[in-house]
Amino acid sequence: MYDYGLIGDMSSAALVGTDGSIDWCCLPRFDSPSVFAALLDKDIGGRFRIRPASTFSAALQAYVQDTNILRTTFNTSTGTVTVTDFMPIRDSDMDSVPDTNPDEPPEVHRIVTCTSGSVEMQCDFQPRHDYARSVPEIRAIRGNGNGLAIEAHGGRQSMTLIADVALPVNGEGVSGTFTLSQGESATFVLAYGHGRSSVLERYRTQEKLQHTREYWEGLVTAMNYTGLWREQVVRSFLLLHLMMYRGTGAIVAAPTTSLPETIGGSRNWDYRYSWLRDTSFAVDILYRLGDVYGADRYVQWLLEQCQLSRRRTRIVYGITRSSSLKEQVLDHLRGYEDSRPVRIGNGAAEHLQMDVFGEVIASIHSLLVLHGEIPEEAWDLVVSLAETVIENWQRRDRGVWEVRGEQQHFVYSKVLCWTALDTAAYIAAAVGQRRQYRRWGQVAFIIKSEVLDQGWSAAKGAFRQRYGSDALDASNLAIPFFSLIGRDDPRVRQNVDAIERELTDGPLVWRYIPEETDDGLDAQPEGAFTLLSFWLLGNLIYTGQTDRAFDYFHDVITRCANHVGLFAEMYDPAANRQLGNFPQAYSHIGLIHTALNLSGFIADTPTRLIRPRQQG
Repeated sequence: MYDYGLIGDMSSAALVGTDGSIDWCCLPRFDSPSVFAALLDKDIGGRFRIRPASTFSAALQAYVQDTNILRTTFNTSTGTVTVTDFMPIRDSDMDSVPDTNPDEPPEVHRIVTCTSGSVEMQCDFQPRHDYARSVPEIRAIRGNGNGLAIEAHGGRQSMTLIADVALPVNGEGVSGTFTLSQGESATFVLAYGHGRSSVLERYRTQEKLQHTREYWEGLVTAMNYTGLWREQVVRSFLLLHLMMYRGTGAIVAAPTTSLPETIGGSRNWDYRYSWLRDTSFAVDILYRLGDVYGADRYVQWLLEQCQLSRRRTRIVYGITRSSSLKEQVLDHLRGYEDSRPVRIGNGAAEHLQMDVFGEVIASIHSLLVLHGEIPEEAWDLVVSLAETVIENWQRRDRGVWEVRGEQQHFVYSKVLCWTALDTAAYIAAAVGQRRQYRRWGQVAFIIKSEVLDQGWSAAKGAFRQRYGSDALDASNLAIPFFSLIGRDDPRVRQNVDAIERELTDGPLVWRYIPEETDDGLDAQPEGAFTLLSFWLLGNLIYTGQTDRAFDYFHDVITRCANHVGLFAEMYDPAANRQLGNFPQAYSHIGLIHTALNLSGFIADTPTRLIRPRQQG
């Protein structure tokens, strides 16, 4: 299991372990080089750890309710101590914190409090800049009295660590102990950037903690959700906001890179970017939960990115225009549990994947439904993308799973091409563009006819992964969501039954059988894909199998989430552990969709009796 909680400020993020160690953090942005990377190499990666110096029982880690503030409590034979970790939110509403610049680089605040007895604590600050390619120069500075104040420079990155306890400084960082008794506390501030203050009081930790808490609580208060599993929905909603880049509104797929889909395997990718295929799901979720501002910002970012690359819409973009997605291998890092290679950047940015057009147009449709109109640039983009689909829908592509083998006629891609034109036709009709309505609708009909003819396997009683093959692919669980066929069409039930026979174990779903798919990688088995579990549940709801859906949902949220309710990309039931990049936005989007749908079913069926275990 990934025994970490995530903290962040909507510009960058850090993973904090149950042992009090920050083992992954990239500054100043999600896609910046790491300053701590023990997650990918415990020997040389670097960390910032605060924990008891002596043996302690299993730590209790939890979020402060309705926030992204993390608390880790350690029980020892001499007393109890809590470490509170957060990254201050820097926005235009910081008037409650005087002298705070919303454009300041990020900070990590760590408050250590002894709640009983007396506890000796160990602090190890070992920064390793630029993905551990640079051991920074450590220099003690003045300005914090009897406390700690040092600067770490290296690899074009600079940080200042300030604390109100004195600790020994060595050539590679800080390593030493300090003791707290009941009621005492110590504060550590890690401030990124050059020229940061060495005076602890200027960082106003308690005021920033209060403001940050109020910010997260305010988001939850405004959230439009009254259904079941509120705790899980709130955590997922807050996580999505942690992964929104405040500068543009983009949402990263995950804040990590190269966490393996198979331990010891090569399926290790960089997810610190924003995939367009997530857009329709993310935007729909934000709108449904009442977060119109967040959804509108994301759509605006999406429009800007697509306008910039109109001639060739990419499947994935960096969070800013300056982001680099060039894929590289970092040979000096061992990888998570010796899973190599460690990659930064993502070559999928150059892939042809025809499904993205449908997902982008679906996002614009969500905008139309909510506001009753769309801006001119959104309509222009619909026209451009719809025409691109007409010109290219018959081409082979790399599919939703971004295979690195031969391009194929993937059924999911064809379905999304139909979705693109069918939805574009609907938008055209809504804005009074009859000519495009007819043109796009006619081609959509042709695509649908071909998919239902060549995309259906009579032998399997299911939609194929690709034309000319009877291999199955769990991405086709999404077909009913796009309304290619009606919910009452018998093929919906036949398709889900076939996928359950070949690709599932209870609620856990595998993407495809590697031996049957040329994905250009090793054929090692991978974990079950978490999002697909939620797509399976959607199909169970559609086909009237709601009792199974409730039971499976309970199973997924109790088995596949970690101790603070965060989901990775995948889950390995044999090893009882999470796999892939963590935490994964797509997984949490799926959870919220499913909770909304199941809660809606309850609202429509008031006499239904819910067994206690199904209430989450």
